[in-house]
Amino acid sequence: MAMRWWPLIKTLPVKTNLRFVRFSRLFGVVSALLCAASIFGVFYPGLNLGIDFRGGAAMEMTRPEGRTLDLAAVRGAVDDLGLGDVQVQGIDNDASAIVRFQIPESTAQADTVNRVQAAISEAVPDARYSGVSVVGSKVSSELLTSGVLALGVAVVLMFLYIAFRFPWQFGLGAVVGLLHDVILVFGLMVLMRLEFSLNSVAAILTVIGYSMNDTVVVFDRLRENLRKYKTMPLGDIIDLSVNETLSRTIITGMTAVMVLAALAFLGGPALFGFSIALMFGIVVGTYSSVYVAAPVILLWGVKRGEAAEDAQPIVLGPASRP
Repeated sequence: MAMRWWPLIKTLPVKTNLRFVRFSRLFGVVSALLCAASIFGVFYPGLNLGIDFRGGAAMEMTRPEGRTLDLAAVRGAVDDLGLGDVQVQGIDNDASAIVRFQIPESTAQADTVNRVQAAISEAVPDARYSGVSVVGSKVSSELLTSGVLALGVAVVLMFLYIAFRFPWQFGLGAVVGLLHDVILVFGLMVLMRLEFSLNSVAAILTVIGYSMNDTVVVFDRLRENLRKYKTMPLGDIIDLSVNETLSRTIITGMTAVMVLAALAFLGGPALFGFSIALMFGIVVGTYSSVYVAAPVILLWGVKRGEAAEDAQPIVLGPASRP
């Protein structure tokens, strides 16, 4: 059914024989340079923190007689004020909404709130406002610390999972690949000045899960081939394992990227940064499974299993010698 409605799947070769390990050193150097640049960018110029981590104000608004709010009009009116990250969350089937916005350091809180209310009233003339609450910098910094801690705990738990299922070399490769993916997603946010918010944390956690899933698929096939071909060079086994899982990886990645592309361009500004970070993370996660996680195993080596009597050596290439 999938092949009937998506003819592009037919163009994917059933069997490939690409030499991935041959270029592992080159791509390893490229990945190291990109990670170093990303880490530098996190500190200078730094992340573009959103209202969740920078602090700001939250205001509730409603319309009389329970009429629904045009959330897009409200968000557009506040966006035009240039206050940075703006969040509009509908409540009770959009009968009311909570508007969150940043307060510039050089502007008094009351003046900013009055500007926001005036802009919204111009877009929604019968809007009514209740109280305004302010999220201070202390609460925001604690929230930022909790978000970074959640990312660290996720990486540690993934390492424990891989260490439980595979030899420790596999766990090391998986963690290096995860750190590579997370660092490069941070670098993309710095480069594109995407706002780092709780949605961004959710996107990075999703990238961690996707990257680990793709890595486990490659590692599982690699473990099977290590048991099956006990005398084949480790680099050839890595190439064989990646080639055997390549079509599955491409189809899964392309499907996810197409869905996220639609979400990025049709979901509005609230979902743009989330979708872009996820798309980039999926591409990088697929790349890291091949050129980061697997080469780490090649670098450290791995136990080949039982004695070599049961080995079934094969030679990668168009033809095998007798």
